[in-house]
Amino acid sequence: MSARDLSSLLRKRPPARDMRDFLDLLEQRGQLRRISAPVNPDLELAAITDRVLGMGGPALLFENVIGSTMPVAINLLGTMERVVWSMGLEDADQLEELGSRLAILQQPRPPKGLQETRQFAGVFWDLIKARPDLDLTPPCHQQVLRGDAVNLDALPLIRPWPGDASGVVTLGLVITKDPETGVPNVGVYRLQRQSATTMTVHWLSVRGGARHLRKAAAMGRKLEIAIAIGVHPLLVMAAATPIPVQLSEWLFAGLYAGEGVRLTKCKTLDLQVPSHSEVVLEGTITPGEESADGPFGDHMGFYGGVETSPLIRFQCITQRREPIFLTTFSGRPPKEEAMLAIALNRIYTPILRQQVPEIVDFFLPMEALSYKLAVIAIDKSYPGQAKRAAMAFWSALPQFTYTKFVVVVDASISVRDPRQVVWAISAQVDPQRDLFVLENTPFDSLDFASEHVGLGGRLAIDATTKIGPEKHHEWGEPLSRDSELEAKIDARWQELGLADLGSEEPDPSLFGYVMESLRRQVISEKN
Repeated sequence: MSARDLSSLLRKRPPARDMRDFLDLLEQRGQLRRISAPVNPDLELAAITDRVLGMGGPALLFENVIGSTMPVAINLLGTMERVVWSMGLEDADQLEELGSRLAILQQPRPPKGLQETRQFAGVFWDLIKARPDLDLTPPCHQQVLRGDAVNLDALPLIRPWPGDASGVVTLGLVITKDPETGVPNVGVYRLQRQSATTMTVHWLSVRGGARHLRKAAAMGRKLEIAIAIGVHPLLVMAAATPIPVQLSEWLFAGLYAGEGVRLTKCKTLDLQVPSHSEVVLEGTITPGEESADGPFGDHMGFYGGVETSPLIRFQCITQRREPIFLTTFSGRPPKEEAMLAIALNRIYTPILRQQVPEIVDFFLPMEALSYKLAVIAIDKSYPGQAKRAAMAFWSALPQFTYTKFVVVVDASISVRDPRQVVWAISAQVDPQRDLFVLENTPFDSLDFASEHVGLGGRLAIDATTKIGPEKHHEWGEPLSRDSELEAKIDARWQELGLADLGSEEPDPSLFGYVMESLRRQVISEKN
């Protein structure tokens, strides 16, 4: 697709500012189920959602949540299809087209030739259009609660797992601002209820919010922090996208949407939030004031430990009339966060190719928590290239810092087909030659398999065809058929009475494969 075509695609997207618009879209397409029966946000709501999510089922709107007047929306992004819709797209292939444009911004260089000049011009023009707008009559200010009216217990905070310490906010946009430069940071971090007016925020030390807190501490200031709950999922995607530090997530959300995000100034803070947020929590963090956070069920499939985390004191809540609370939860895949990761995988691909040109394709399987194992295909042309590609992958983007395993395969292998990948490992790897281990590298503190918390090893597996000095004997000739024979069989497929068998690509998710097998087994037993 040309730059002009893609620019036109971006312009034609509807405004993506309101979660309610997205709920309406899902309902129109039969992808939203309303539940009017009373449901407890403590354990029950997440357990129901987990079953629906595992079946590949619809988004859910719990309209009668015990203990709160707010409905709860969940599983909005529980399928890849709905993630694509949230981006204003219809086809997952368009995600890579967006990634191509982001790659220009990720590592800009002078354009070569007229075509690249047009691409650069198109991207930067889209950035100009993507500048945020100011909303003077924001829906999120329809109700303002201050002082004694601030009560987090009025929110339907879910507790997903029996060992979880308390109720949580999970899909809120956590907004802070650099105390020196004023550049905002928008992240998605877990927040735990501590009292009716306080919560802890769980963020890694490398995240933008943590950097801002350290700067505020050095300047002897409190850090202002706002939590925007119930935003359009596109804004969540923008907050999770790897972007150049000097650009804001609001610009990227505007680039996704084709026009600027509507923002409004907080009532008590010098921060801006999406004007169509359902609920906004306004508070401050006093550097050094912390409280115990956890344990919580995490994406690794275990309970995380108890850690001291910054304490937020809230002094104001603003919200829409009859607000809807958006939430999700973590755990072993499949979960909504895994679907987000799969979409981001497609967006990352052009960015990664720009950083490491020999990489043809890559895939982060959902079953490997969408970041613990990567399969990368390279266009191999010299000995040792697989090891180089693995090293380059680990350092290409911050998101790949915690990738524990990298499997490198030839360009002829489909990285999304587990059967082909397993064949490549089995047929082309000698463990004493093709395994490469990096020891004692900075690591994910939630990875309990590591010998030391925050410090672990990485493994690269060279499953490529060996060339030159990589091999000491001749390999057998790969099995293949003549292309003319394959074309002849294609032409006769209907004549042979086999047209109904189709030729669909295998489901890249092993879970999807298992679920489909079980579904067919159930149908067979019923018949």
